[in-house]
Amino acid sequence: MNLANLLIRSAQRRPNSAAIKVGTTIFADYRDLASRTCRIAASMVQQFGLQRGDRVAIAMKNTPTYLEVLYGAWIAGLAAVPMNAKLHRNEFRYMLEHSGAKLCFATKDLASDLSTLSSELPNLREVIDVDSADYSRLLENEPLDCVPVEANEMAWLFYTSGTTGRPKGAILTHQNLLAMTLCYFADVDAATSEDHWLQAAPMSHGSGLYNIPIVAAGGCQVIPESGQFDPEEIFKLLPQTPNLCFFAAPTMVKRLEQAAANWDVDSRNLKTVVYGGGPMYVADLKAAMARFGPAFVQIYGQGESPMTITALGRGDHLDTDNPRYEKRLASVGQAQSAVEVRIADEEGNPLPKDEVGEVLVRGPSVMPGYWQNPEASLMTLRDGWLHTGDVGALDDEGYLTLMDRSKDVIISGGSNIYPREVEEVLLRHPAVLECSVVGMPHAEWGEEVVAFVVARPDAAVNETGLDALCLAEIARFKRPKKYRFVEGLPKNNYGKVLKTELRKMIE
Repeated sequence: MNLANLLIRSAQRRPNSAAIKVGTTIFADYRDLASRTCRIAASMVQQFGLQRGDRVAIAMKNTPTYLEVLYGAWIAGLAAVPMNAKLHRNEFRYMLEHSGAKLCFATKDLASDLSTLSSELPNLREVIDVDSADYSRLLENEPLDCVPVEANEMAWLFYTSGTTGRPKGAILTHQNLLAMTLCYFADVDAATSEDHWLQAAPMSHGSGLYNIPIVAAGGCQVIPESGQFDPEEIFKLLPQTPNLCFFAAPTMVKRLEQAAANWDVDSRNLKTVVYGGGPMYVADLKAAMARFGPAFVQIYGQGESPMTITALGRGDHLDTDNPRYEKRLASVGQAQSAVEVRIADEEGNPLPKDEVGEVLVRGPSVMPGYWQNPEASLMTLRDGWLHTGDVGALDDEGYLTLMDRSKDVIISGGSNIYPREVEEVLLRHPAVLECSVVGMPHAEWGEEVVAFVVARPDAAVNETGLDALCLAEIARFKRPKKYRFVEGLPKNNYGKVLKTELRKMIE
C-alpha cells in the first residue's frame, strides 16, 4: 500500500480538521494538504518527467512545505531522500550523487548554494526553492491521483548520520514504514485525531518519521515558528496546544529540564515525549519526569529498522513499586510488536538470558538493504537478521539493556568495560553535567578508561571525588584512569556525542 493513502483517507474522514500549524496558526486543513500534495505530485511527473521509483531529495529545515513534498513524492510513486538541513555542502553533494536524485526541494537558506550542484551532477535536473514563486506555480497543476505501489518499493532513502566514514543509505520501503506506524500505535502511544505532534527535532530523521502515525490518526503537525528545537518556544506553546507530543533526543530532554528551572512551566497539555537516539541516563530521566510528569516513552531503533526495535512504555516509567524499576529505567524496554529481538555471539548464535552480545532484530520494519552497497548489506543482514552493531543483554522478562556500540566497548586486561556503565556512575556526582567515556591505547593493558567530564556551572569537581564515587559503585578495573575536564562534548547534528572526536583529542 502506498503510504500516501494514509493522508488521503484522513482528508476524506476529517477534511476540515487542522493538518498543519505553524506555532498556533493553522497552515492547512486535511483537505488543503491533500490537494496541495497531489498538485506537487503532478508537477513532479508532468513538468519534470519523473517516473515511478525515481528519487526526490529534500534539503529543508522544518517547515510545512516539507510534508507537501514528502507526501507529494509518495503520491507520484517516487522515493523521498530527506537530508538534514545542517549538513555541509559536500555532504549534500554526496547524498544527491549517491542517491541519483533527479529533483531537490530546498528552503531558501539552502537553495541558492545547492542550485550550483545541478551543473555538477548529471542526474539532478533542478533544485527548487520552496519559498519561491516557482514553487507556488507547481501548485497550479491539476491534482494527480495516488499511484499504486508495491509494499516492497522504496519510500524513504534514509542516510545514516555518518559519524564514521561515508553515510550509508538504508532503503525503507512502504511496508517498513507501515510496520513502524502500526508499532507506534501498539507500543509507543495511542495517537488520536486530537494529538498535536510538534516537529522540534529535524524532520529528516526520527521526528519526521513519526509524522506518519499522526497523519494516519488525523492529528495535527505543529511546526515551531523558529523551525527548530527551542525550549522557551515549547514552554510558550504548551498552554495553547492540547495533547502535545514530540520526539526528543536525550540531550534535548536534558536541555528542556534545565531550561524549565527558570520557567513556571504549565505541562498539563503535555501528552507524550518520545525519547531515543542515544543513551538516556537514569539520573537525567528521573529529573525530567519530576519536572514534566508522566509523559515519557522510550524507543530504540536504527535507520535500518526505523524507530522499531524496542520500546519502554509509559507504564514502565510509572511503576515505581516494581523491584526492577531502576533496572527497567536503564533499559530500552521490550521488543516492539512487529519484530523479534535476540542477543547473539560473534557467529550469530543466540546467547542465554543476561549474557552480553550483539543485538539482532528481524521483522517487517527491517530494511531490505543499503542503496548501491551490496557488501554492507550482506555484512549487516545475515541469516535473516539485522546485525545492529549494538551490544546489550536481555533479561528473563524480555527487557533489553544496551551497553554500547560494539566499536565503543573498551577491552582492558582482557575484560570488557562498557562506557555507559561508567558514565551512569559519574553522572550521579552532583557537580557533573555531562560525561563521556572512551578507551585509550595502553602498552600493558591494551586499553585504559578515559573520562571526559563537563562540570555544572559554578560547580567544582575533581579526580579525587570522581574516583571515590566510582570505587564505591563499580569494580576497580572499570574506573577511569584519566579524567579530562572540558567545557563541552563534541556532538553531531542529532545531539549524539562523537566519541571518534574524543579519541582524536586523546591522540
